[in-house]
Formats: sequence, C-alpha cells, structure tokens
Amino acid sequence: MAGHSKWANIKHRKAAADNKRGKIFSKMARAIMAAARTGGGDPEMNLSLRYAITKARAANMPRDNIDRAVKKGTGELAGEEISELTYEGYGPGGAGIVISALTDNSNRTSPEIKFLLEKRGGHLGKPGSVAWNFEKKVLFTVSAEDQDEDELIMVALEAGAEDIERDGDVFSITGPPDAFGALIGALENAGVKTQTNEVTMIPKTRVMLEPADARKMIKIIEALEDHDDIQSAITNADLPDEVLAELGG
Repeated sequence: MAGHSKWANIKHRKAAADNKRGKIFSKMARAIMAAARTGGGDPEMNLSLRYAITKARAANMPRDNIDRAVKKGTGELAGEEISELTYEGYGPGGAGIVISALTDNSNRTSPEIKFLLEKRGGHLGKPGSVAWNFEKKVLFTVSAEDQDEDELIMVALEAGAEDIERDGDVFSITGPPDAFGALIGALENAGVKTQTNEVTMIPKTRVMLEPADARKMIKIIEALEDHDDIQSAITNADLPDEVLAELGG
C-alpha cells in the first residue's frame, strides 16, 4: 500500500488541468454509460454506476450530462457502443502497468496504446502477466492538515475500511469495492473532504525505480491518461524522494 498516495496526489493535481480542458467529462460520460449498460440505471443497485456518478459530480459534471449518459447506457437514448478493455504492460525498470480503457473502436485503441508505451521505453505484456499483482480496492486520500487522525481512523474503520495509512501530509484509506458507498457517506457526514475517491487497482508488491526510470514512468502514465479512451493507468512503481521533490510531492 505504501506509496500509492504519491501517485494519487500526482493524479489529483493533474485532474485540475484535465477539468480545464473539458476532456474529463467525455471520459466520465463513457464510464457512466458502460456502468449503466452492464448493471442497469439505478445507482443504488449498481455499485459501478454509483461510483461513476459520484466521481462525475465531484468534477462538477452537469447533472444533465450525467442523466443523458445513464440513459444512453440503458438504451433509453441512442449512444455509441462502448467496449471495456484491459491492457497489461511494463515500463522502465520492470514496473507493471494495468490500463483500463473504454472505447468505441478497439482496432484504433490497441495500436495507439502499444505505440504510447514503446515510444517511452515500455511495452505491452500478455494477459495475466501483470494483473496478478494488483487487487481491486476502494481508495480515498485525505489531506492530513487539520485532520484528527484518531477520529478519521474510527470513522473509516466503522464504515468498512481495511487500512488507513499516513504518507507525508496525506492519509490513504483503502477497503473492499463494495464499501465505497458507506465510506464516502461516512466521510462526508464527518465533514472529511477527500482529495481522491475511486475504485482502483492497488499493487500487492512494488518496484522502487531509479530516478531516470521514474521520470520516464511518469511520462508514460501521463501520456496514457491523456489518451481519450483510457480511464486509468495504474503502476506498481514507487518513486524515489529525488523525483518526488521535483514534482513538489
């Protein structure tokens, strides 16, 4: 678990820029459509949809956009056919990457991901070559500033969290995916503002990269997450302090 909040903080800072470009709304609409198509349009009965809508609201996505995406997913409105794909690959230093994509054209997406990786010193792996080292978890990050640690631990554990860890000025809270709703509700009721709230893949083991490889890995993750079809790119790479300092982390 250690180190995941470093990547979460980088992602949190980058999300602000994504919001300004508006690209994130398109990605979130696809996630809502895919979740509604798979599990139905009721977020109370469909955990994936509830998570996708919560994430969209946190990014200030207009309610009309959210409702329209749900209806496209359930077939009430015409919408593009979206396929959910997972890619596994490696970056510099042998660190693994799990890439989640939602696309209307896999014949376009697959070669583009392959190109993005290879251009920056990575490569695609075979199915199963990387995913075995990751577990699906709910992840919340909370600023440690003005936060009572004991109270946060009590609130999180009572709502179903499995682990609460402090990493510098950030608390990371993890738990099983089905605890997402209870955790976000409990944190909101306690007045705890989250920086990150997501269902993600968390590595079981990590690879500490040399500074040069770490810089390359950051560029790979940023390039992947900038791709219109990619929802997330998760790595088990750990960043050395030298590189974190360069990032302001």
